[in-house]
Amino acid sequence: MIRYIQDFKNKSKQSLRITRRHALFAFGYSLVLSTSLLSCSPANNNQQQVTSSKSNVGNNNKVVRIVRSKQLTALAVLEQKGILAEKLKPLGYRVEWPEFAAGPQQLEALNAGALDIASTAESPPIFSQAAGAPLVYLAANSNDGKSVSLLVPKNSPIQSVKDLKGKKVAFQKASIGHYLLVRALEKAGLKLSDVESVYLPPPDANVAFSQGKVDAWFIWEPFVTRNVQNQTGRVLVDGGNSLRDTNNFYSTNRKFYQENPEVIKIFLEELHKAQVWSKNHPQEIAQLLAQATQLDSSTLEIMHSKYDFALVPITEKIINKQQEVADKWYSLGLIPKKVNVRDGFLTPEQYVEITPQEVLAKN
Repeated sequence: MIRYIQDFKNKSKQSLRITRRHALFAFGYSLVLSTSLLSCSPANNNQQQVTSSKSNVGNNNKVVRIVRSKQLTALAVLEQKGILAEKLKPLGYRVEWPEFAAGPQQLEALNAGALDIASTAESPPIFSQAAGAPLVYLAANSNDGKSVSLLVPKNSPIQSVKDLKGKKVAFQKASIGHYLLVRALEKAGLKLSDVESVYLPPPDANVAFSQGKVDAWFIWEPFVTRNVQNQTGRVLVDGGNSLRDTNNFYSTNRKFYQENPEVIKIFLEELHKAQVWSKNHPQEIAQLLAQATQLDSSTLEIMHSKYDFALVPITEKIINKQQEVADKWYSLGLIPKKVNVRDGFLTPEQYVEITPQEVLAKN
């Protein structure tokens, strides 16, 4: 009997050790599995692209990663027609088009080496420079002010910007929506502190707006037209007329600029051609992008009518305005230090080397 009890105890201890061993194995496996799943998730696409880029260099199959246009600009034409890919193939490059929620996320990826060419409004580059990123402004674009609007719910009692006092306003931090909100409030005699800022990337803000969790939302296309057509929202004010006083920019990091001048030159040349074509062929661009955007052609034509589709030369006026914006963000305490935006701009001679002659002629 005593021996039976001792044997039972020994088996119990052994069973406990086995159970613990299985538990540890299961835990370790779950970590491996979760890591594998995460590595396959969209959130980690940028890291995969970095790895892919590095692994292909030795095979003379280099990668240039240009942000996929979610604002339905001429960049989308370059992707859909495969124009740029064909032009860069002889140089040993292939093109990838990663997506990002907004400009700030693009420039985070640019600084991390997961993106090579970004397309943003004026504010994301400034916040990036304030963080110490070696950003380079490659080209300026038309401001396309009408494509950015302040939405309120369709039946909202808000009738003017002044009515926003004390209200919740959603926008992507450090975006054109953020900047235009500041501008609109100041024109109405208010300050940013007079509203409750709700920092949300566009997809999350779209949900919050549709559920009535915010009182207003400063956002761009295609969200504006979609919400108006769905009768979820109405435009209180847009960035047209005198509200928007800045430009959009194409940017890269210093390393990519120094190592790939020919790629940049070809990119800007083909982008300029695509913009000219897009401006002159509104029906064709709508038809071209209908399937990719899952929007009907007539809706796309409405959206595209809000864009100017034009590269513009970088001038002293543009640089000075960008400095004004940087000083504004610093005065509001939203960037940690003063920024000299000229650190990111090239010399006039360097811009001549990469900018299409037709664009330079506009100066």
